[in-house]
Amino acid sequence: MSDTASLYSLFISSFLAATLLPGGSEVVLFGVLKVYPETLWLALIVATTGNTLGGMVTFGMGWLLPQTRQLKHVEKLRRYGTPVLLLAWVPLIGDALCLAAGWLRLNWLQAVLFMALGKFARYWVIAMSMQSALIFTQ
Repeated sequence: MSDTASLYSLFISSFLAATLLPGGSEVVLFGVLKVYPETLWLALIVATTGNTLGGMVTFGMGWLLPQTRQLKHVEKLRRYGTPVLLLAWVPLIGDALCLAAGWLRLNWLQAVLFMALGKFARYWVIAMSMQSALIFTQ
């Protein structure tokens, strides 16, 4: 598979991993970086973009839900606001945070910013860990 095809696969897997569908893009990121280590920064940008767009799809789904009554836990999200979306990458709760943020009609530009920052930080840590592991195994 070429580096371009690998990056497309990374984008798709990171996008799907951020929606309510199950899946993880870390394995794809590992594969891309193992075969094409020179694509580090591009791979980080592609994975972050795909994962953030997937999170925004979940945010949009929340926006479309009718607002009937406020739930206690969701009100905590309103109090902390969009910075809590730095944790949108966390398994299980990340999807719920994105959905709730959309349902609360939080500022979508701030949501994108905080979501992207958190997701980039996670991918960066994963990539650096992978590079360290690859160095020690060679």
